[in-house]
This record gives sequence, C-alpha cells and structure tokens, in this order.
Amino acid sequence: MGLLDGKVAIVTGGGRGIGKAICILMAREGAKVVICDVGASLDGAGTDSAPAKEVNDEILKEGGTALPLTFDIADPGNADRIVEAAVTAFGRVDAVVNNAGILRDRIFHKMSWSDWSDVIAVHLHGSFNLSRAAARLFREQNSGAFVHMTSTSGLIGNFGQANYMAAKLGIVGLSRGIALDMQAYNVRSNCVAPFAWSRMIGSIRAETEAEKKRVERLQQTTPEKVAPLVTYLASDAATGISGQIFSVRNNEIFLFSQNRPIRTIHRSDGWTPETLDEQLKGAFAPNFTPLDRSSDIFAWDPI
Repeated sequence: MGLLDGKVAIVTGGGRGIGKAICILMAREGAKVVICDVGASLDGAGTDSAPAKEVNDEILKEGGTALPLTFDIADPGNADRIVEAAVTAFGRVDAVVNNAGILRDRIFHKMSWSDWSDVIAVHLHGSFNLSRAAARLFREQNSGAFVHMTSTSGLIGNFGQANYMAAKLGIVGLSRGIALDMQAYNVRSNCVAPFAWSRMIGSIRAETEAEKKRVERLQQTTPEKVAPLVTYLASDAATGISGQIFSVRNNEIFLFSQNRPIRTIHRSDGWTPETLDEQLKGAFAPNFTPLDRSSDIFAWDPI
C-alpha cells in the first residue's frame, strides 16, 4: 500500500528536475500521475514533448500509471484542458502540484517588461490557472490538496530576481487564500520552498569565492530530497496541515514563519511627518528586517 494509492495527481513542470522526482515518487506511492511539461528552455522559449514522455515511460517501466501532457499553463484554457484530460483518463483529481517555472534573471534597472510579465505569467498566473481549474472539482468531491512551489528567493531575497521573487511571494499569498477559502470543503493548500540542484538554480552566477562555495553546497542537494515532503503534503496523511510554508534542503525540513506585527507605536493625538521622524526609527530600527539574501540565512552546509 502506498501513501497515494487510488489518488490522481497533476504535476506541472513534471518533465525535469524537482517535478520529475515528484512524479516518479508519487507514482511509486500509488498515484496515477498527470505529467504536465511544455518542454521549454529555462527562459521559457520553445517547446519539446520529450521530457514529459520520458518521465511517463519511466513510470510505466516501473509498473505505474501516468499521462504526459504538454499544455502551457499560462493559458487559462489549457489549465481547464489539463483537468479535463485527467478526469477523462482517470476519473478524478486529488492533488495538484504547481511546480512549473522559468527564469529571466536581470538586475532590476535592466529588467524589461517581458522579463517581468513572462515570469509572472508562468509562476503566478499558471499556479492560479491550474488551481482554479481544479477547485470546482475539489469542492464537488469535498477533498483535495494543493502544493505550490515557492522559493527562499521570494521569502528572503536574492539579487537580480525581482520578477521571480514577486512571483514566488505571490504564490504564498495565493496558497494562503486558497487554504482560507476552501477549508470548508476539506481542501488543503501549502507551499514548499525547495533547495535542489537543477537547471532552475544551475544558472546561478558564481564569480566570487563565496559564491562558488555556495554553489558547491547547493550541488549536494538533489530533487529526490524534495519529493517526499511534496508527496506527503498531497496525501490524506497530511490532513490538518494547510496554509503553511515549508522548505526542504537536503535532509533538513523547515517550517517558515509568516508575517505578523512585531512592534507598535502610537500617539493619542495622531501622527505628523515631524513626529514620525522623531520616533519611528528609534522605536522600529532594531527590528527592521535586514536586506539579507537567501544564502545569508542558510549559510551552513546542507545536512
């Protein structure tokens, strides 16, 4: 008996890297897996049906059940087609993993509109499109699980990734909104920020010695280390877990805090710019969040 016996899971970006590892483990745990991957390059160019088909073939070789699709999830109509194809093939959908993404890293003052909008379209709009397409089905069957891939680049920060950071932090808000709106229908929604050496982070520039050492640490992590948590969160065993943000780094699993007020100041007669200048920095500065990068916070070697 597998953790996902009898379940049907849709995984976007399932043809390579983390998505591939998730598809294969879910199939091993008994799920029928819909592998969605347009087969684009890292920056979103082109299409290729081979990645999804190769993962499908690997699952079939192990005795599992799968369906490869190459729809572009940035198109809302395609998201509906993905869900319809899953239902036609397997009769239902139980879990959606929003993993697909592209990169267009640029320092902010050089970032073009297409760099911004294309990254948002795939990561954030794509996650909304597929989640929305599955939501009606989940509501009708009174069950379902969403797992969305966020990133410590969005949760903490990184250079040259304002588009990616905005998309990934937006996904956190989307996940939280789904968790709140659909809890009455026993639908869960969680985020995972993965650390894994794949083409999504294989493009990280490593020029200084510190950056090279960071890349060496990242190369120790593999997509297969991320798949167990995603598979667990998609299963009924994770009932009661919703609206949370997790991270996986090699053998470490983290639970992230979420935004809450930490300090307050007040004046009975209200505020002016002048009185704010007198008091705000002195009261709040010790608790300002520094301009850290993800690598500053996760500075120790993967365990």
